[in-house]
Amino acid sequence: MAGAQEFEKVLDQSDRNVAAFDHQGVPLIKRAQHFLHSTPAAVPLIVLVMSIIIFGITIGGRFFSSYTLTLILQQIAIVGILGAAQTLVILTAGIDLSIGVIMVISAVVMGNCAVVYGIPAFIAVLIGLGVGTLCGLLNGFLVAVMKLPPFIVTLGTWNIVMATNFIYSANETIRDADVASTAPLLHLFGASFKVGTAVLTLGVIAMVLLVLVLWYVLNHTAWGRHVYAVGDDPEAAKLSGIQTRRVLFSVYGLAGLIAAFAAWVSIGRNGSISPSAAVTDYNLQAITAAVIGGISLFGGRGSILGTLFGAMIVGVVSMGLNMLGADPQWKVLLTGVLIIGAVAIDQWIRKVSV
Repeated sequence: MAGAQEFEKVLDQSDRNVAAFDHQGVPLIKRAQHFLHSTPAAVPLIVLVMSIIIFGITIGGRFFSSYTLTLILQQIAIVGILGAAQTLVILTAGIDLSIGVIMVISAVVMGNCAVVYGIPAFIAVLIGLGVGTLCGLLNGFLVAVMKLPPFIVTLGTWNIVMATNFIYSANETIRDADVASTAPLLHLFGASFKVGTAVLTLGVIAMVLLVLVLWYVLNHTAWGRHVYAVGDDPEAAKLSGIQTRRVLFSVYGLAGLIAAFAAWVSIGRNGSISPSAAVTDYNLQAITAAVIGGISLFGGRGSILGTLFGAMIVGVVSMGLNMLGADPQWKVLLTGVLIIGAVAIDQWIRKVSV
């Protein structure tokens, strides 16, 4: 008992200061590097705010109008949703070149089932979502189980799905009027409403909600942490007990489902359903949104909120240049500069962990 009391006396005399790291000598540039490493959505958010300010000063008050800003959101709704799907794949250090054509064939299947075959619109939507999911699962099987490179796999399925789309549809467009009269449910996400002077569509609301849900899943669930772990180091993830095959399979399947959901939104946005939309560069736009949004092409790093900001940056630049009457090629040029800049910044930020 006395020994215990002597021991307590020694503890009372011990140093109670808590260890702390001295940040005073750390250069400002290093602090910024650490901040950006821990907050991947910060860079695209800063670029977005600067873009809005620059075009607002150049164009004037009409650029800051709620109508213009909400019109930008309407224009990026499809790309924003596809970008969310692409983000999931890129976080696993993969790529999905077929995401755009999966969206198109899903829309074509929805339209044909509802308008041509007379299937109830709700069932037609479910069939279209199922087609998109199956396409994604095919990619997942070839990548996760067959161990084929994602770039080669999705390049192949891109050609297969695009050809299937044209063969199945005979390249016949389903008119807006036919969709509206037969299956108005397909136009659901084109419905608009006013908030003050701002005009929003259900497609915009769907995009924002989807991104928020995926952000929560990626940051606050075991599956989300597994996605980051597989992208960062698949071998280490496997050794830690993560089922890497299952994660990859689920990621590609979910990406296909989200692409099919984007198809439903695109019908509401465009009105008609055109198989020739398969040649549109939706996939490149989705990759662009993700890369500009700070998603690392090396996998394991980035925030899906950054993808939304990346899509908005492209939308702001496009709208600003259109309002200035500039040559459309300036948008292409600036987009290329933003992509290279985003990758360079990502490489610089990654040096923190080296």
